[in-house]
Amino acid sequence: MVSGTEVLFAAVPLIVVGVLLVGLLWPATRAMPIAWLSAVVVAAAVWGMPPSWLAAATVEGIITAIQILWIVFGALVLLYTMMIAGAFDALNRSFATVSEDRRVQIVLVAFFLATFLEGVAGFGTPAAVVAPLLLGLGFPALAAVVAALIGHIIAVTYGAVGTPIIVGIREPIDSVFLIRTTLEAEGVTPAEFAVNVAAWAATYHLLVGVLMPFIAVAMVVYFFGERRSIRPALEVAPLCLFAGVAFGLPYWFAAWYVTPEFPSLIGSMVGATVVVGTLRAGYLLPDEEWTFPDQSEWPDHWLGEIQPGDRGSVLPSEPRTTLYRAWTPYLLLLVLLVATRLIEPLSALLQGETVMAFGRELSLTLATISTGIGRFTVGLLSLQWVDIFGTTLENDIDLGYVPGMWLLVSAVAAGVLFDIDRSEAATAVLEAARKLVTPLIALVFVLAMAHVMLQSAAHPGAPDQSMIVVLAVATANVFGPAYPFVAALIGAFGAALVGSNTVSNITFGPLQFVAAENLAISRELTVGAQAVGGAIGNLVAIHNVVAALATVGLVGEEGRVIRLNLIPLVYYTVFVGFWTVVFVYVLFPDVF
Repeated sequence: MVSGTEVLFAAVPLIVVGVLLVGLLWPATRAMPIAWLSAVVVAAAVWGMPPSWLAAATVEGIITAIQILWIVFGALVLLYTMMIAGAFDALNRSFATVSEDRRVQIVLVAFFLATFLEGVAGFGTPAAVVAPLLLGLGFPALAAVVAALIGHIIAVTYGAVGTPIIVGIREPIDSVFLIRTTLEAEGVTPAEFAVNVAAWAATYHLLVGVLMPFIAVAMVVYFFGERRSIRPALEVAPLCLFAGVAFGLPYWFAAWYVTPEFPSLIGSMVGATVVVGTLRAGYLLPDEEWTFPDQSEWPDHWLGEIQPGDRGSVLPSEPRTTLYRAWTPYLLLLVLLVATRLIEPLSALLQGETVMAFGRELSLTLATISTGIGRFTVGLLSLQWVDIFGTTLENDIDLGYVPGMWLLVSAVAAGVLFDIDRSEAATAVLEAARKLVTPLIALVFVLAMAHVMLQSAAHPGAPDQSMIVVLAVATANVFGPAYPFVAALIGAFGAALVGSNTVSNITFGPLQFVAAENLAISRELTVGAQAVGGAIGNLVAIHNVVAALATVGLVGEEGRVIRLNLIPLVYYTVFVGFWTVVFVYVLFPDVF
């Protein structure tokens, strides 16, 4: 049991985040340093955490942030290289020129293109790229933002090549002693647990997310049509359902039988190929084209500073490369990621282990250095810091294993393939670095805050339960056996609060694990619901909404977008909650 006072103090950092980010609409670059400071004060004053442990937990969070930023940097360099080369124009054209019908364009651009971008880049990239594209095709600015945000949500659980699972689930689970001990007793590693969570999350998504193309179309035709009716959406329901299944099945297969990096990538690439081929063959196209009312009839709040254009404003008349060449760097990325994860000697070598190959021992480790602030193991592409500042905390960076390295390799290959010169390559790198400035500040402090909360009971003489565990136990006590129904909602709340599925998983993933442990229900299924909820919360995350609105010149309509997006948010969290209850208590009660 935990006391009300403990719960109140443990919740202080999250309350600070909620008040500053949601209540006062502060940017994360201002709010998160204060939230981290509040966590430090509470951990020191209430949990008795010594300064060395506070500093070590903070550093542990910063190291995790570096890994995330490395992935995002590689993803953005590849994206900008593709844009500069004109390869992205070919991808746009393949989606946007299939049909003039706005409903079909929503399915192809706002769903398939957006989920593809989420799979390769994440962190707000889909809405920032897709919303302006839809605006250029003639969509009202507000409709473009709503469609782009709804369309990519199913892919967010595995965004930026699996970052929310690899970093968001595995890392915090591995860093909490209580959880790590439980896993060891079951003979399960944190990495195996994260893979299992990813598989169950894909199962929830398959059951619920298959309707997301239809929901995206229905939201647009109902709120932006000549009259409020979903009949135009029902006319393309077969296409929407076919698109959902074409995406969902390979997506689910990749999560269960490949690795957590690939579901969104494979789902979007396979699904888009199948659906575009079907449409070009003349199947599932609507009998009559649907479009928006005449622009003279649009309310003022539909339009921003940037006016809608026609196809020519976003699609060059002469593409610089073919569609097949445009896909090549991403296909190479898939091959590289599969190889570095499924070829065991290579995978182990990149993670700092010594392996036997060709009768010789191979290792990328260069040296181990003991200092007064901890022991450092330096590798060719890695760094491990053990006993940080004399504590028992540790963390490491494996730059050669995390996807950032292979995203950069694919970007270099794209530069060669498309004959990018040095100045253009430098532009791609500098633009990617510029985009990282704001996320860097926000991520460093939010992850530092999360790790202080996670490690608040790790020091000698500490209370039995950390801040996160206190919150988990209290939440489990409040909801009792009904907890599985709200697990996804808790994840969504976290993402809405901090603007990131990855950070929601880092902060609330351990909470969900401990809550499930206390209720003696499946930890994998419960944390899987968290991974889904963290994705869905991006629908109403203020940072995502503001970023998307800014790309179409419509900043100031955040409240309107959030109110509209509450509809798919409620649909998703309710039905994922339903399936979580069914899975936990009826279908799979014996799953760990």
